[in-house]
Amino acid sequence: MKIGIVFFVLWFSTIATDSSLVYADIYKYTDKNGHSYFTDRPNHKKYRLIIRTRPKSYNAALKVMAGNKKKYSSIILAAAQKYKVDEALIHAVIRAESAYDANAISTAGAVGLMQLMPGTAKQYGANNRTDPKQNVFAGTRYLKYLMSLFPNKLELAVAAYNAGENTVKRYSNKIPPYPETQKYVRQVLFFYKKKHV
Repeated sequence: MKIGIVFFVLWFSTIATDSSLVYADIYKYTDKNGHSYFTDRPNHKKYRLIIRTRPKSYNAALKVMAGNKKKYSSIILAAAQKYKVDEALIHAVIRAESAYDANAISTAGAVGLMQLMPGTAKQYGANNRTDPKQNVFAGTRYLKYLMSLFPNKLELAVAAYNAGENTVKRYSNKIPPYPETQKYVRQVLFFYKKKHV
């Protein structure tokens, strides 16, 4: 079962022009299930400050992500063609999962661009989860399986990628009532639709 770990590193809020705003801090919170959340506007006290950075660093981070996106685009396209999955959807999942960081490792042990857990990686053909090509191909193959399991219900396939197919089934084929999963689905679908605008 794949338990997705969402890296919300893209929740960068617009920095005001007020000269008193010298820093744009980044906070991290890991819940009891190992799910990690990143924000520059924590909404409870369990968030911990992990980066204190000047606002321009956000632009630098976005440039790194754009560079990595370009770097792995040919692999993503090849996986999309092989498994007949919309290339834009794969990009959306990768952006939400790892922000195109092939070295991303979650506290729960998910690894790589598509944040694969060991069992999922092995089942879908990735012997080396840290290899970008194996990671993307296995993640795409898994995503294709979930789409066939929940035909014409993309939101359920995306929810299953995050929370596991059995969890979605347990909730009568509905998005599980977990804030993390519901936010993840909104995030992926937002990125996906944005690419089609």
